[in-house]
Formats: sequence, structure tokens, C-alpha cells
Amino acid sequence: MEKRMCLACGEPVIGRSDKRFCDDGCRNAYNNKRNSLPNSFMRKINDILKRNRQVLGKVLGNEKMQKVSREKLLSKGFDFDFFTNQLSNAKGQIYFFVYEFGYLQLDEELFLVVRQKTPENVFQNRFV
Repeated sequence: MEKRMCLACGEPVIGRSDKRFCDDGCRNAYNNKRNSLPNSFMRKINDILKRNRQVLGKVLGNEKMQKVSREKLLSKGFDFDFFTNQLSNAKGQIYFFVYEFGYLQLDEELFLVVRQKTPENVFQNRFV
């Protein structure tokens, strides 16, 4: 009979014939390591999007729209290369959105930050 070895630590595996790990700790460690590399790229992008959303939310506060300088956004860690979608208005202006917060470039150094018009409970009613 062939001796089976744990895929995580290399120790002998005792038990069922289809068992691949010596214990739950090794199984978790193996799967965490296996999933960390493919997901690290996505995790980095999501972190940037979260930070961008947070910056726009803080700049906007409770206002409907707010003008802000490029320098202020950059100083708070905003990255203009990452956004979730674009919206073009009737005038042909393109708003860049990070989830529900958007910004429109007014000139080289000035941006208009807005919140997308959505019902407050659009997600709450979906799962009731």
C-alpha cells in the first residue's frame, strides 16, 4: 500500500483513502496559499477602488455636489486610473464613477464630485 503524504506539510496522512491533508490546519494553509497568488492582483485593485470611494465620499460629505482640486484628491491618495464605470450626460461630458460617487473634470486642476441618484433602499428591498 502506497503511503500518502500531506500536500501542505509532507507528513504521512492517516485515515480515509481520499484524504489529502493530515489535519484542518494544513488544509487551510494549503488553500490559503493556493488562493493568495491569483487573488492578490484583484485584491490590490479592490483596495485602490475602496480608497478612491472613501476619498470621494469624504470630499462630498452630505453635499449633493462639491468642487475639489486635483491636488486635494491626490494628497488624500486618490488614483485617477481606477474607476468602476463612466457616464456621459446630455452635454457629452464624461463622469467617472467609483461605485456611487462620480467626478467630472471641469478644467486641468478642478473636479466636480457628485453622488449618483439612486433610491436609498435599492438593495434592502431586493432581499426582503
